Amino acid sequence: MANATAYIGLGANLGNAVQTIRDALDEIDQRQGVHKCDCSAFFGSAPLDAPGPHYINAVARISTTLAPLNLLSALQQIELGHGRVRGVRNAPRTLDLDLLWYDGITATTPTLILPHPRMIQRAFVLRPLAQLADSRPLQGQSLEALLALCADQQCEALTEGWVKSPQRLTAR
Repeated sequence: MANATAYIGLGANLGNAVQTIRDALDEIDQRQGVHKCDCSAFFGSAPLDAPGPHYINAVARISTTLAPLNLLSALQQIELGHGRVRGVRNAPRTLDLDLLWYDGITATTPTLILPHPRMIQRAFVLRPLAQLADSRPLQGQSLEALLALCADQQCEALTEGWVKSPQRLTAR
């Protein structure tokens, strides 16, 4: 399979969220079938339509040979490894990994909808995505226009981030 570009949303608001996001990025980067992983800055955001502590969010852009459902399965394995418990929608979580976009594919299955149906309504996705994505419109609108629609959502850039481990920099 040829390399595809995918964008993954990362979020956490329980435990050491910054470290969890860093560890998850390392695990994504090291996953067989992932050939390149770049990450936005980290952002702090208030929970949307839910109680709980503020989130740490980021978006990763990867190059992968994994098919969309295989990539989703890999992301869910990483979530489980970090203690993710599913059940209540929008509940606080140790780690949330969302497959946002995969090589321009539009798909609706019982387990995966592409592009992610709510990504264009969330500043905590759009702000980091804007650091990585080209100017291609999302669902017919520019990132700038979509961000303007989310202007009331608290989402602040942080100085924390992710740096690839040295072995991954030379292993490619």
